[in-house]
Order: sequence, then C-alpha cells, then structure tokens
Amino acid sequence: MSEIRFREMASKSWLNILIFLCGSAIGFLLCSQLFSIFLGEQGDTQPNVLHNDPHARHSDDNGENHLEGQMNFNADSSQHKDENTDIAENLYQKVKILCWIMTGPQNLEKKAKHVKATWGQRCNKVLFMSSVENKDFPAVGLKTKEGRDQLYWKTIKAFEYVHEHYLEDADWFLKADDDTYVILDNLRWLLSKYDPKEPIYFGRRFKPYVKQGYMSGGAGYVLSKEALKRFVDAFKTDKCTHTSSIEDLALGKCMEIINVQAGDSRDTTGKETFHPFVPEHHLIKGYLPRTFWYWNYNYYPPVELQSKGPFADSNWNIQHWTLIQLTGKSGPPLVF
Repeated sequence: MSEIRFREMASKSWLNILIFLCGSAIGFLLCSQLFSIFLGEQGDTQPNVLHNDPHARHSDDNGENHLEGQMNFNADSSQHKDENTDIAENLYQKVKILCWIMTGPQNLEKKAKHVKATWGQRCNKVLFMSSVENKDFPAVGLKTKEGRDQLYWKTIKAFEYVHEHYLEDADWFLKADDDTYVILDNLRWLLSKYDPKEPIYFGRRFKPYVKQGYMSGGAGYVLSKEALKRFVDAFKTDKCTHTSSIEDLALGKCMEIINVQAGDSRDTTGKETFHPFVPEHHLIKGYLPRTFWYWNYNYYPPVELQSKGPFADSNWNIQHWTLIQLTGKSGPPLVF
C-alpha cells in the first residue's frame, strides 16, 4: 500500500514539475514577444535630426503622426481669470504686430491650424502665406511653387503682399514658419523700446557672409515698418534681386545693402530670445557637439550655464523653431 502511495506522490511531483516548466516557457515566450514589440516601437520613433548645415531643415516631417482634430487650447482659461494683464493689453494696443506665417497647402491642417488656434491669436493681424490660395482656412496664394528652393521667392512675395494690403495696419511685421511658437507679449516688450520708423529688424543673429550679420530663418524675424518699405522698394529699383534660394542669408544681404540695421534681440543679461531649435537642443548641456556649425555662426558669444546647454534661455524668450512639433512628436506647447 505504501509503495502505491509513493508512486502516486512521485507521479504528482513530476506532473507539478512539468506544469511549472511549461508555464515558465510560456511566460518567457510572452515576455520576449512584449519586449520585441516595445523595442520595435522605439526603433520606429525617429529622433529630431540635426544636420550640420545651417540652411537645412533640422527635422523632417513625413506627414505622418500629426495631431488629429482641433484641440481646446483654452480649456484652462479659468485658472488665469485673476491675472493682471494690463501691461500685456497696453502693449497689444501700443506695439502693433502683423504676423505672416510661411506655410503650404500640405501643412494647413497639420501645422498652421495650431498656430491659428494658439499664439496667432495674440498678433494684431495674422496672415498665412501659401503657394495656393485657400479661402476656407484662409490662406493667401502667392502663386509660387513649393520647396526649399522657393522660400526666398515666397518671402519676397509675402512682404510685397503685406506692403500693398496691410502697411498701415501694423508697425512691425513678423515672419515665422508654421512650426514655430512665438510669445507675442515678450516680443512686444522688446519692440516697445524701438521706433518702427527706424530701419531695423530683429531675430537670431548669425555672423558669417554678411558684415552686420543676418537673422536665422528658422527662428523667425521681425521688420520695422521702415525696414519693410525699404525691402519692397529695393526689388522695384533692383537694389536687391533674387540671387539665392537661401532665404535668411539672401534677405540679410539685402538688408545690409539698403541700410537696415541688424538689431540686438538679447535680454539685459545677454541671453538670446530667438531660438532656431527645439528646447532640448538649447537646454541640455552637451547636446550640440562643438563641431556643430551653430557654435561658429552665432553673432554674440554664448551665455553658457553649468546646468544648461550651449545657449541659456532667457526669461524673456520670444521664439522657438519647432517649439511645438505639431506633427504629434513633441506634445503640447511649452512656455518657459
């Protein structure tokens, strides 16, 4: 009898061991599958690419993974009901800025509509400049082709359009891309110290190729009313011509020819307020290698903090290129 019980117990032990081994094998296979899926998703996520070329785009939008639908960017407005906005509102009336946004038919719903729903509302007037007219959005049709080699043509035609139709509606004229975030209140604070009747423009100042420097196209730039008048007139009188497709450099050369001053947009501590890259590129120390062109292009010496990246951010930041990546890659707007 005891022998029979012993065999039964041995049989049960082997059965338990077999069940344990099968369960372990199944668990291992499930875990390996989950890890494979996770790593595959990580591999599919492309980081922002920094090209070692100052006139190349630094993030490629393939048109996928953009935000769908319309976000309610005013959902938390009740939290700000007790804020004192007197200074901002006074500057809104005193420093009138027309913003024109460089965009294209393919970006109206992916990018431009988010500019329209957020910081574009703080402009005194906002226009969206495209190659093709869109009356529903609306967007102005400049009758140009799309592509990087068309950027300067679009810029020239956009400023000519603004000059013809809206010259008296503003004192300052801002050009920004559709993947840029602009803090208009800080921009007005900067411009309030200057006379729009003076020939001057502001942006992120680079130093090569032009004696007085030129403003980065990625960070955007803003022209005084007098600067706009001179720029448009220069193409009528052939003082300036379309000699290059490199928009920011070509515009900078024209500005120097027509004696429009390249202004200093830094704050009182020497920190930059216009930024051509996404925040992490500026804030994370060591993110930009010393061999990167950016170190040599900046007109002013960088203010570098131990805890921050190569160009410490000002409390009076004005612009970031792709501060919000509006293709779903970087999340909601960041203001700091």
